[in-house]
Amino acid sequence: MMAIVFLGLAYMSPFAVFDTFGVVSAETHGHVPASYVLITIAILFTALSYGKMAQLFPEAGSAYTYAKKTISSELGFLVGWSALLDYLFLPMINALLSGIYLSASFPHIPVWVWIVSFVFIITVMNIAGIKVAVSANTLFVIFQFLVAVLFIILTARAIISGEGSGSFTVNPFYSQDISLRLLFSGASILALSFLGFDAVTTLAEEAINPTKTIPRAIFLIALIGGIFFITVTFFMQNLYPDVSLLSNINGASPEIAKHIGGIMFQSIFTSGALTSVIASGLAAQTSASRLMYAMGRDGVLPNKWFGYIHKERQTPVYNIIFIGILALSALFLNLVTATSLINFGAFTAFTFVNLSVIVYYLKNKSTLGWKRFIGYGLFPLIGLAFTIYLWFSLDRLAIIFGFSWLVIGFVVLLWITKGFRVKPPEYEFVDN
Repeated sequence: MMAIVFLGLAYMSPFAVFDTFGVVSAETHGHVPASYVLITIAILFTALSYGKMAQLFPEAGSAYTYAKKTISSELGFLVGWSALLDYLFLPMINALLSGIYLSASFPHIPVWVWIVSFVFIITVMNIAGIKVAVSANTLFVIFQFLVAVLFIILTARAIISGEGSGSFTVNPFYSQDISLRLLFSGASILALSFLGFDAVTTLAEEAINPTKTIPRAIFLIALIGGIFFITVTFFMQNLYPDVSLLSNINGASPEIAKHIGGIMFQSIFTSGALTSVIASGLAAQTSASRLMYAMGRDGVLPNKWFGYIHKERQTPVYNIIFIGILALSALFLNLVTATSLINFGAFTAFTFVNLSVIVYYLKNKSTLGWKRFIGYGLFPLIGLAFTIYLWFSLDRLAIIFGFSWLVIGFVVLLWITKGFRVKPPEYEFVDN
């Protein structure tokens, strides 16, 4: 199970906490850890919904499978189509970020060289098999956590020696000027840090005893991520209660790294950020290829390509290659646009997974009984309420692009169902 947990943590990219700290600190007036507490609680409720669905339907399609099995095959297709935005665009973003990081260190080498090299490396590693991807990601995640621990130690030393503008207090969690509205606003931004905790559900058919390991792994990934984010930002916020004192709010974390450890630690910190990008890109390509495999196996995507599995390596090779080629769009991609699309796809998946649990309970209420209402009714309803709130945090660009993608999916659905005269094709899953 721990191998799955590490893969999920790699996808979630623990170093994302450093990317958003400055902006959210300014937004919440120095209460980033408090915002992380709110969003962690919200995500844990959705993680419970994913766990219940993974236990009931241990198949590779994640939200696509859950909506298809509990609500309708037509809606399931649209949910899977929307979720593709999250899965397909994340490898592009990681490829783009790899170019940004490495070009800063090696400005004489063209950006395209780094992007192409990045895509080639993660594609080859994923084709080699799930064991290779998991082993690499385990090492990458361990390295990120070690750098983060060193970051915390150096930050604590700086606070004790008075090198920053603050001291150890509980103000990052609660102070007299705290605003609940601003905390929720910050939480909506910090939701990005958790994207990927659900990705391991796409590996249900490759895991040992998936009905137990996948639900536990999902919850552990969300919990570990939340604790990690809260801890790191608590120390950072105590060192700099007011981030306006920094020269660059958007680049607050690298600046703090240089302040607490000098140029040498800033270089180590940058290595951790680059490792995070590689690990996330590797895990994203792994999960995206499995989601497309589930849709290809059903026949809602061309089966000959997307439903193919390599006999020896047991990997969806064609899907991995396709996603690798798609990731090369990072050569022309705008980071803001891609991020907006990821948010739309992720929040769609979160919404319908929570709804799927509720619908499953309503359909099987006589069997489950009122004693199961809390787990199958109340908890997913709380998760759904938080997710609906997150929808309101999406910017206009995300809504426009997301719904445009959804319209294309609806046209595809009309074609494969012959104008809704037939059901979408579905793979007959047979237990061995």
